[in-house]
Amino acid sequence: MVNVNPLYTAGEIERLIADAGCRLLVTLDVKALYDKVSGLVHESGPVENVIVCRMRGILRFAEKVAFGLFKTGEVAAVAEDERHIFFEHLIANDGRVKTIDIDPAKDVAVLQYTGGTTGFPKGAQLTHANVYINSAQLALWAPDVQLGKEKCVAVLPLFHSFGMTAVMNLSIRIGAEMILLAKFQTSEVLKTIAGDKATIFIGVPTMYSALIASSDAAKHDLSSLKVCISGGAALAAEIQRRFEALSGCRLLEGYGLSEAGPVCTINPLSGGKAGSVGLPLPGTLIEIVSIENPDRLLNINERGEICVSGPQVMSGYANRAKENVDAFRGGRLHTGDVGYLDNDGYLHIVDRIKDLIISGGFNVYPRQVEEVIHSHPSVEEVAVCGLPDAHRGEVIKAFVKLRDGQSLTALELRAFCKERLAPFQVPRQIEFREFLPKTIIGKISKKELLAEAVAAGSEAVAAVGSASGA
Repeated sequence: MVNVNPLYTAGEIERLIADAGCRLLVTLDVKALYDKVSGLVHESGPVENVIVCRMRGILRFAEKVAFGLFKTGEVAAVAEDERHIFFEHLIANDGRVKTIDIDPAKDVAVLQYTGGTTGFPKGAQLTHANVYINSAQLALWAPDVQLGKEKCVAVLPLFHSFGMTAVMNLSIRIGAEMILLAKFQTSEVLKTIAGDKATIFIGVPTMYSALIASSDAAKHDLSSLKVCISGGAALAAEIQRRFEALSGCRLLEGYGLSEAGPVCTINPLSGGKAGSVGLPLPGTLIEIVSIENPDRLLNINERGEICVSGPQVMSGYANRAKENVDAFRGGRLHTGDVGYLDNDGYLHIVDRIKDLIISGGFNVYPRQVEEVIHSHPSVEEVAVCGLPDAHRGEVIKAFVKLRDGQSLTALELRAFCKERLAPFQVPRQIEFREFLPKTIIGKISKKELLAEAVAAGSEAVAAVGSASGA
């Protein structure tokens, strides 16, 4: 199975399908989706068959009526030929399937493509054992859940490794009801948790930030929650504190990556350590190696690259022989993340190696700066990036979204930072925004922010050049 991000362009989907060698494609009869892939279905095309799920067939009666009245223009014209199979025809049988012989340790179950932050996405080959064991590890981590009695709010996209494993596969493993929401909308999530008495909510930091920032948050009873996990990005201590005060449920940070199923560590349900991403899951080994010499293991409390070994780690990238050699140097999965293990075995994330800012010869980790800015009571969201600079190599820029009704100047925020950061860590540029761009999973998209900032800088230089020429 190959998960496909529905926001990809037609060209990106075609390239991914070619890389994965997909034969079957499953989609909806919605123009925004079907029209992107319809051109791939022909005699010389890579896709042999398309399974189409009709949107009307999955709606409740009232929704079906509304869809027929207002949304018919969004329905794609699907060819009725031997290459197209409608989902309702596919399941019109006695339900008896032929069991296929597999080798769980070797046969690939999921080709999970990475986010593509450093180029075209790579397909992480997750075997049947990888996928099964990662859900089993999570179930062992939460021994107090009651089989068949939990309710999980499923708002993370299930095509993403985090949503696939921590929401879908874990729910199936423990027999939890999945309350599927099409997208994250603060009011709907709050109403769903309170109304359905949900017990599990798994999300990214921006989701928790939005929930506590909602003016309606205090009106909803969230006391049914007993498992709340944050992953995908750094969780600010202030967000954690405020959400726990709002819900009465511990908010636990975890860590993982697509190449490892994806979950590697989580704080214990009993509490763990604030600021850490927890302890390794059962059977998982976390090691820290030198960034300069990846073959040298580091000691406790020494910062270096995080490496993972365990039964949930992929067998390798598909069609990427060179990348596999680098990724598994020394027999460990090299994550590209910087961190350290403390005296109690808890993992602490410092930052991504690629996100390290080198300004005036000093190493600056954006996560540390973001933590400080986030502690300001007027700040709701922040992203810190390094922008190219001829003099310093890079300058630190902070993109900031304020809480509703709050005001703050760049001068005031810089003064706040100067009291809590070293001089070389204080952002030289601060830009306030009404919103920060997000990825499909809800993480702040630094890639998009950097592209906008670099483009804006290029336009400014071009404008100066034109003025000089004139």
